[in-house]
Amino acid sequence: MDTIAAVATGKVPTAIGIIRISGPETDAVLARVFRPNCQKSIAALEPRKLFLGSLLDPRGRILDSGMAVRFPGPASYTGEDSAELHCHGSPVAMGEILSALFAAGARQANAGEFTKRAFLNGKLDLTQAEAVIDLIDAETPAAARNAAAQLGGALGRTVFAVYDNLTALASQFYAVVDYPDEDIQDLKLDEIQATLRRADESLTRLLATCGRGRLLKSGVRTAIIGRPNVGKSSLLNALAGFDRCLVTDVPGTTRDTVEESVLCGGVLLRLIDTAGIHDTEDTVEKLGVQRSRAALETADLILAVVDGVEGPSLEDTAILDLASRCPHWIFVMTKRDLVDNGVSLPIFQLPKGLLRLPDGFVYLSSVTGDGLDTLEDTVADIFPTGTGDTGELLTDPRQEDAVSRARDAIRRGLEALESGLTPDVILTETEEAMNALGELTGRTAREDIVSAIFSRFCVGK
Repeated sequence: MDTIAAVATGKVPTAIGIIRISGPETDAVLARVFRPNCQKSIAALEPRKLFLGSLLDPRGRILDSGMAVRFPGPASYTGEDSAELHCHGSPVAMGEILSALFAAGARQANAGEFTKRAFLNGKLDLTQAEAVIDLIDAETPAAARNAAAQLGGALGRTVFAVYDNLTALASQFYAVVDYPDEDIQDLKLDEIQATLRRADESLTRLLATCGRGRLLKSGVRTAIIGRPNVGKSSLLNALAGFDRCLVTDVPGTTRDTVEESVLCGGVLLRLIDTAGIHDTEDTVEKLGVQRSRAALETADLILAVVDGVEGPSLEDTAILDLASRCPHWIFVMTKRDLVDNGVSLPIFQLPKGLLRLPDGFVYLSSVTGDGLDTLEDTVADIFPTGTGDTGELLTDPRQEDAVSRARDAIRRGLEALESGLTPDVILTETEEAMNALGELTGRTAREDIVSAIFSRFCVGK
């Protein structure tokens, strides 16, 4: 492999900027760009220790004063000789230093190339590599904890345990067939069945985490619905902490869906403020109502908003019926501040015939913030993030697909065993499961799978 370099700290001004180098010519490239104050040669610098010095351009002029640290392979992130330059975080200065590294023999690293080299050199499996970008992109503490645990190998250990048991099963079968004269114990059907059932149970437990893993990583798709002018946009603004939506006393102000991500009760909500659902002859409003109904169909959570001053209407009944068809919904009464100022709270009963009752009732004011804490607690109860995530969550469609195909193959093997088919049929399904699990961890992953995974990364990681 050649030697690569890239800025690892982004393109915005920072106090400290870091430039990474990796490859067989790391020391040689570093020697042309960095002059340590201690007057030692680059090869003589103690590994994993920062040394102060000058950063030079190709003509030997000083670009910056900074520090360098060496990570000789294979005990490095990438598994090959690596180094970092720590300098002042001016994008201009870092660009000049990077150009000096290119002139010294390095080339620009591609997106994710450092982590891809770590995978290719056996420092990470694919589940750990994916956890790197998940940790970078984490938007909640819970998502960060899960990604960190997965980076530590939690998911890989679970998958490898199943993979190794299937490998032992297949290898013993081949040993018996290929070496009939050797004293090798033949496979017993009850042992085969027990191994396959344990694999089935482990993979089923993993697949059961897909829903939570998706919500943890991508957030809860949440639609705010209700009649026009009941306080939907005000609620989104209150949760977002700024005026994301235009709010007026004129019904129908919101004519299209407006989206914003907020942290509510420790849960990432992908909020969608919808146009008020009502009958209208206005062409633009009709389109907005249609989009509101479409948002309902894909939502994980509905905040069904009712005016706490005017009270219920027939339109509210129809809207609550729509909300009850969502996996989760919360009944929200707004304008609590007006009721507290002397307006009587309207008597309201849930309509009969709802598909399911709400997960919670919240009475709040988007103006004063009263009741928002209750909403946060309700959301946290519906989508508990946990405090000790193990990293054994499937957070990616690719992971889910691989585990699903592996489990399907295992179950076909069990069916073949119970049907009395010959062991070679069972072996075929066992190897199919192993191939699917190999794609998950990288043991047998195809090049196009690897390329697709690392295309999500940023340059410098």
